[in-house]
Amino acid sequence: SEETAWKQYTVKSGDNLAKIFKRLEYSPTTLHNIIKLGGKANALKNIKPGQTLRFAQNSNAECISLEYDIDRIKTLKIKTSGNGFTALISEKPVEISHATASAEIQNSLFYDAKQAGISDKTIMELANIFGWDIDFSQGLRQGDSFTLLYESKFIDGKRIENGHILAAEFINRGDKYQAIRFADKNGDAEYFSPDGKSMRKTFLRNPIDFARVSSHFNLRRKHPVLNRIRAHKGVDYAASTGTPIKSTGDGKVIFRGVKGGYGRVVIVQHGQKYSSLYAHMSKYGRYKKGSRIKQGQTLGYVGMSGLATGPHLHYELRINGVHRNPLTAKFPAAKPIDKNLLAKFKQRTAPLLAQLEIAKQTQLALN
Repeated sequence: SEETAWKQYTVKSGDNLAKIFKRLEYSPTTLHNIIKLGGKANALKNIKPGQTLRFAQNSNAECISLEYDIDRIKTLKIKTSGNGFTALISEKPVEISHATASAEIQNSLFYDAKQAGISDKTIMELANIFGWDIDFSQGLRQGDSFTLLYESKFIDGKRIENGHILAAEFINRGDKYQAIRFADKNGDAEYFSPDGKSMRKTFLRNPIDFARVSSHFNLRRKHPVLNRIRAHKGVDYAASTGTPIKSTGDGKVIFRGVKGGYGRVVIVQHGQKYSSLYAHMSKYGRYKKGSRIKQGQTLGYVGMSGLATGPHLHYELRINGVHRNPLTAKFPAAKPIDKNLLAKFKQRTAPLLAQLEIAKQTQLALN
């Protein structure tokens, strides 16, 4: 067989595959044959500075094989086959173990969780799980605490990242909330309370993650610009211009445009009973009037259009046409575990709750 030599190339700023092939003096025909593979080989369109490409070349110094680590798990391998090339993606085996973490809130969720060694991704997942019941922007108190059981992923004995939270407990102002991850037969996973109720409510409590409430729902508020009493029928969130605004529930965009002092506005109708309004946007998301939108999807970005003294979101919620306080309104939960699955759910989740309890007791013993 032909002698093969491997060479390594580190991607530089402004590089693409064509420039790299030219620099390494490989033929345009070889480049064309690799690009026309499409499919898996399209990963080569996403190469970034600092990443590594490995090339095998024959005695004529022509490329006969190429390897590219897409991420820490997947590697794209392109090899000669007959007159052309074939592409395959190999995956390193990932070992998954369970890990636990606990923290007490003294400063903020992010600070205290980071001090406990929890990744940003896992902190956000924790906030998303309990975000329907706990107001993470205003409602945390010193002494609140949480315990997590989550997946930890390893390759070749090295930890590469955290997986999903499997079970969690959060104590907020003396109230205890517990959540367990459970997947149905289709593999779709959601979080449920130990008795099988969905953690997900029909509405998110806040349309912006971790934003500060700058003005509360108040029917006797003095308007900061007009300087006269005008009912404040919503909640204002102070946030920097360009912060994404999430739809708090599934629904249909019924208005997208300018509304006087509200500036750029989007209104979403959620079934017969509920509607939500988002004002003072700097720009809209991609959802136009008449579009269906899912809970959590971005409908616009924070700004200060209209009568606004600084960048913020003004958010309103109406129930049966009447303005309600979004921070205290009671929302129905999403569908619970099917009665036929409840026994299986409890059987499968009992060991997770037991591990969570052990982690909690261990942490208490250490304090």
